[in-house]
Amino acid sequence: MKQREDLIYGRHPVLEALAAGQPVDKVYLQQGTRGEFEKELRQSCKLHAVPMTLIPQAKLQRMVRGNHQGVVAQLAAAAYHSVEDILPLVYERGETPLFLLLDGVTDVRNLGAIARSAEVCGAQTIIIPQKNSAGLTADAVKSSAGALSRIPVCREKSLVNTVEFLQMSGVRVIASDLEAERYLHDIELTGPLCIVMGAEDEGISTGVARAADVTFKIPQAGTLNSFNVSVAAGILLYETMRKRMGMG
Repeated sequence: MKQREDLIYGRHPVLEALAAGQPVDKVYLQQGTRGEFEKELRQSCKLHAVPMTLIPQAKLQRMVRGNHQGVVAQLAAAAYHSVEDILPLVYERGETPLFLLLDGVTDVRNLGAIARSAEVCGAQTIIIPQKNSAGLTADAVKSSAGALSRIPVCREKSLVNTVEFLQMSGVRVIASDLEAERYLHDIELTGPLCIVMGAEDEGISTGVARAADVTFKIPQAGTLNSFNVSVAAGILLYETMRKRMGMG
């Protein structure tokens, strides 16, 4: 088994990576770990906004060949950003915000494909939650054809708080929902905008749906339940770009 280059392991190397501000996607800690190291690691992950997951020892041993000491960190392919930092920059450049918020999209190939459409259609950032989401892994960047190296990704602890911050900053938040009554073509898309999309099976979370300004759905003629999330994102982003370019 070839050792993955995006994994670091061992107690000191993982803590040092976090302290040095390396872009860490996720930390995996062996179940049952207790003591000062567990407390220090948990505090460091919280400080640097890195999600930590407890997993069995056997899974850690399958991830790396060396002495992992009960902890493995997966490096991100790029640094994560904050919406509070990105939004002012967009306004300062004189641009109209077009953000994409992904609520529970866990497949890295979908994230990559969505990022590709987002970059092509002029979106300035993609927002994901700290938990229950695909991240900036090497596979995601590869699937994006390099788009994830160009478009910043913001990882936020609370999507509901993020939605409220955007709304207070003049950004309208619209959410794709199969149960919505309004259709995409009935929605105003030319102003400052954040489009929310959820996982294909569960959709967006209840809290985010309630916080959004409006929900909508994409018209469809067939009998399947919905589009693939990356295809739906492409449709939404293209329609938004088309409206903003005055093409109807």
